[in-house]
Amino acid sequence: MTKISASESPTSDVIVIGLAKIEGKGGVTTAVRPVSSNFKLDENLLIKTLAELGATGAKNEVLKIPGVNQKLLVVTGLGVHSDNYSHETLRAAAGAAARSLAGIKKATFSLPHKDSIGFAAIAEGALLGSYSFDKFRGKTKNDQKAPLTAIEIHTRFGREKSILRRAEILAKNTHLVRDLINTPPSHLTPISFCEEIRSLAKQFSLKVEITSDSQLRKLGYGGIIGVGQGSANPPRLLHISYQPKSAKKSMAFIGKGITFDTGGLALKPAQGMEAMKSDMSGAAAVCAAILAIAELKLPIRIDAWAPLAENMVSDNATRPSDVIKIYGGKTVEVLNPDAEGRLILADVLVRAAEVGHADKKRKFEGLVDVATLTGAQVVALGTRTSAVMTNDDAFSKKFLACADSTGELFWPMPLPEDLRASLDSPVADIANIGERMGGMLVAGLFLRDFVAPETPWLHLDIAGPAYNEKHPHGYTPVGGTGVALRTLVALAELTARR
Repeated sequence: MTKISASESPTSDVIVIGLAKIEGKGGVTTAVRPVSSNFKLDENLLIKTLAELGATGAKNEVLKIPGVNQKLLVVTGLGVHSDNYSHETLRAAAGAAARSLAGIKKATFSLPHKDSIGFAAIAEGALLGSYSFDKFRGKTKNDQKAPLTAIEIHTRFGREKSILRRAEILAKNTHLVRDLINTPPSHLTPISFCEEIRSLAKQFSLKVEITSDSQLRKLGYGGIIGVGQGSANPPRLLHISYQPKSAKKSMAFIGKGITFDTGGLALKPAQGMEAMKSDMSGAAAVCAAILAIAELKLPIRIDAWAPLAENMVSDNATRPSDVIKIYGGKTVEVLNPDAEGRLILADVLVRAAEVGHADKKRKFEGLVDVATLTGAQVVALGTRTSAVMTNDDAFSKKFLACADSTGELFWPMPLPEDLRASLDSPVADIANIGERMGGMLVAGLFLRDFVAPETPWLHLDIAGPAYNEKHPHGYTPVGGTGVALRTLVALAELTARR
């Protein structure tokens, strides 16, 4: 893990500063301006050099200039010049610079900020950008450049050691989520997922319960069994509980954990199926979030639930038109075996609410499920913005305020009552698919059927943002992104305080 520190006097030979663009009428860039955290440099000479290099100051632009004050100067784009850059602008600029510095041991980040929030954003971005995944490389492993070994933040807010500690914890667990997502399904199965998380949970003395396939069948978890019965790798339900004595409130996080999704007997096309190793991104996010919350010692009870299964094709796989019984007794007609995530989530939404309401010592604040649930999410919101659906507007607003602080993009979506009728089944209580148009909303309506109206609930559809198949940007690499973890932690922090 990359080490991080703060200093009022830079000690590294590699200095990262910002570059902003000055816009005139019509948004035309008229000049660029280097900006830093009071780092001394020859601005006129630098502007001339930047002009010769064609620098624009655009976000995600990173330029390296050797020999300035006998140092390597790294210039990272901040976009339009401002007297007070947003925390996400600083976070992304630091992340882009950190990504470009792979192979270098130490760098000082001297980006402009006026408070501890900006300081925290720079620290988070630099650490989040210092990531690589080379676990499965063989002969080419030595050719890969390692991430930054040490990061120094040039700041006058460095006495706040808790900020750096929190940034390290968030980055470490975001990297864990990315690692789990990037691990091939030949190595990450429901069983191996459970074992890896259990070994990490031991260091915080978290209570870990793993329910086997035979136990799941006996206890009536028909969704998890129905999805996982077609695979040679049996399904599991992972439950992690963090219960500090000082906690007066509790929440439950539920993450979809399809370790690989072929679509089952509704087989997906071959093109793009390799990305389906990311279909457990929600499970990875909630498990890593509870580890971070425990390490931060937040005074709130958290129960993290990860229903885990492989959705495979075999003679045992669930067939279109099969009827399964979800935990709690509601029956579902499975019209499409590729709409499997909602089935395993339904089981656990019911069970997690049971456990949450059973704790009479603490106020149960509600359920949050995180899932790469629908391709319709990508159609509606693209690959960088996740969806939020809810039965409780106050809960949603609190979550969205947390997302604004972390820089993770979430957008509220409705649950239109007129679409609910499309889920009616002639043979069961509900069907697992309905109206194709508005498919993301229909999936949310399906899940809502398994949540009591009095239980606050959020559904996060992260299908597109969970896995970056294109180009790296800001602190986001290609592959698993780790989206939702930082906002879940922020939600726990905010809830514990209020």
